[in-house]
Amino acid sequence: MSIFPKNVLSGFLFVALFSVVAIFISKVEFIHNLGLSPLVIGIVLGIIYANSLHAKAPEHLQSGIIFSAKKVLRFAIVLYGFRLTFQDIAAVGVHGFLVSLTMLTTTMLIGTFVGMKIFKMDRDTSILTAAGASVCGAAAVLATEPVLKAEDYKTAIAVSMVVLFGTASMFLYPVMYEGFIKDAVGFLHMTPQQFGIYTGGSIHEVAQVVAVPASIPHSSPEMAHTAVIVKMTRVILIAPMLIVLGLILAYASKDNRGGKVKLVIPWFAVYFIMVAGFNSLHLIPKEVVHYINVLDTFLLTMAMTALGMGTIFSKFKGVGANAFYTALTMFVWLVVGGFVVTKFITTMF
Repeated sequence: MSIFPKNVLSGFLFVALFSVVAIFISKVEFIHNLGLSPLVIGIVLGIIYANSLHAKAPEHLQSGIIFSAKKVLRFAIVLYGFRLTFQDIAAVGVHGFLVSLTMLTTTMLIGTFVGMKIFKMDRDTSILTAAGASVCGAAAVLATEPVLKAEDYKTAIAVSMVVLFGTASMFLYPVMYEGFIKDAVGFLHMTPQQFGIYTGGSIHEVAQVVAVPASIPHSSPEMAHTAVIVKMTRVILIAPMLIVLGLILAYASKDNRGGKVKLVIPWFAVYFIMVAGFNSLHLIPKEVVHYINVLDTFLLTMAMTALGMGTIFSKFKGVGANAFYTALTMFVWLVVGGFVVTKFITTMF
């Protein structure tokens, strides 16, 4: 008996083929140095397909593409828990946790409010764009999409904003820390640990967080380690964020006549926490966990590729530059607000 629903296998393999290509492209030195993950490359390939060959592709592929964008996505988010342990979060102490929690909450609120109320975007695009900036980039957009049941093109918009401003962060942060000239001193005046917390608490993607300390000549192992752990603290906070978001959306959808609230719990987020807790017990050898993470990267790439395959440019009409302005507002908050929050928390607590 097949593990795939009827008529899904061919489309699933089709998406898998694109994902393999995306992973190989991500390993090209120039692409790798830009910090572009296979997830981002996957959605780009998917979008190219959607706006060129999609109309000529066999109809039976569509079921497998939808399966990859929905079911594979949820499973991949659950497996993402193997990248985290509660011990890592405890290692950065209260400073890292408070900065992560503060930046996630404020960025999510600012992005959603600015997107919906000021730039008049629809709810789903606003929340997805805010989720990408506030948590962990493309993976957060992917994790939030099932809760909203958003259309694929809205996911693509949010991911494109993550790529744009996350890439800008990779060039901006080293300059702020080190200055424009070799051996100069930047204007942040932060200790390596403070800058690590600042980086992990305010940059979009995990890969981008890793790239920043690596590009600073005078960086220390402490800076890099702190940045990654604080970033992973933000990642694990995605589960309670999605649960809270599910509760808010459930109450928002209740009719004014006192109808019952239909609560949809994102169980994959609950399972994500359970997997992270299990991983914290270190019952599985590190080599096995490594291969699980490799598999998970592939599955996330498949999900992102499949979402790209559902993104038709004609659907972008009406969004205009509003998504850019919303993401820019959050970027300014992450850079400026993140610095202020990090300085305040690390000196006052």
